[in-house]
Amino acid sequence: METVLEWLWRLSDALVQFLAQPFYYISIILIMLQYRRQVHLERKLFHVRLHSWGRQTWITLLGGLVAGVMVSLVSAFLGTTLTFNGVLLIWAVSIILLLFRVRYLCFAYSVGLLGVIQFILSWFPDFNLDGYGQEVLTAVRELDIPSLLALVALLHLAEAMLVRWQGAAFAGPLFYEGKRGKVVGGYQMKSFWPVPLFLLIPAQTTGSLLPWTPFFGGDAWQSGFSLIALPVVIGFSEMTVSALPKNKARLTSSRLLIYSIVILGLALLAGWWSPLTVVAALAAFVLHELLVWYSRFEEQNRSPFFVHPQRGLKVLAVLPGSPAEELGIQAGEVIFKVNGTPINTKEQLHSGLRMNPAFCKLEVLNQQGESKFLQRAIYAGDHHQLGVILAPDDDAPVALRLKPLSLLELLSPRRGASERKGSSKAAGGGTLDR
Repeated sequence: METVLEWLWRLSDALVQFLAQPFYYISIILIMLQYRRQVHLERKLFHVRLHSWGRQTWITLLGGLVAGVMVSLVSAFLGTTLTFNGVLLIWAVSIILLLFRVRYLCFAYSVGLLGVIQFILSWFPDFNLDGYGQEVLTAVRELDIPSLLALVALLHLAEAMLVRWQGAAFAGPLFYEGKRGKVVGGYQMKSFWPVPLFLLIPAQTTGSLLPWTPFFGGDAWQSGFSLIALPVVIGFSEMTVSALPKNKARLTSSRLLIYSIVILGLALLAGWWSPLTVVAALAAFVLHELLVWYSRFEEQNRSPFFVHPQRGLKVLAVLPGSPAEELGIQAGEVIFKVNGTPINTKEQLHSGLRMNPAFCKLEVLNQQGESKFLQRAIYAGDHHQLGVILAPDDDAPVALRLKPLSLLELLSPRRGASERKGSSKAAGGGTLDR
């Protein structure tokens, strides 16, 4: 009973720490800004929104909470040596990196960079500063980088699972300027999860002993245990023009899983043999960037998927709650005939639908190239294009030139995307107004 009460006391103390820290609230605000920006881009391109930033925020909060519980439980057996000054230091570095790239908010970058800085400082043990600078130096030197890298690995394992489960649901269609200026359809996939962690750390004063000995920390656990709150943000940022979002999410998830296994292995080795710490820290940073670069390289060198075939019109996306969704039309399929008439242009699609304003019959080629025949009554107020967002054609006036997103661009949804010149229209072809 005494042990249970101590656990509850430690947990309540960590919960108070968590609620008193601003970082979790900051991460939620940043996530809301990201989803608001996505909705702004959807309205700009398609005159409608396909997602609700409020609903997306709640889903990511729930996913992050589940991830936090699981990672906290597993990390209890690995152990972490971390002080409150260490928490402040990690977040300070993360916020500085955020000014350059939103994806640098990832824990791998801040911990990896701090690991390299700690290694450099180890070559200058007599180097000191005055005042607050010395406190920062002390905090860097006291960081247990191997245990933090193990935490990075666990967080990316959780991220891999979340990407597989939720990544495709948050994907937003876009018009992207591809090779030689040709506009192609694609998807922007950006998701971030705020993760509340409660980490087991060695106690500063004498307390109850754990019934097990965590991997990291050594003899420090002989004085007992405590809990510390560490809010973090995990997430991924992808763009695909060569595959369906669900396939891209599955591929990204598999690569993140491999990354997490590699970093966990290096962290455990570094905990056993400290000279490997800088190698593990560099690997956390470099391998993460390599994943981003290789994904971009793949997309640039693969054939675009969301382009119109010689016959029919390729579906880029379907509006939620629209007639097209009720009919079962999916992204990546091809509308081949409307009311018995073959179509190859948007104008032919509109003309075919006007042939019978009260009813429509469609022949649609699914992703396997097989025909399916759909029919539905058309009611007043239905989208004049059934709620289908088509892949762009040669006359699409707007395309996004995607570039790395900084904090300033996140704060202003009008920044971070540029328009293709040549038309005064505000959105590309193949869209529907509500």
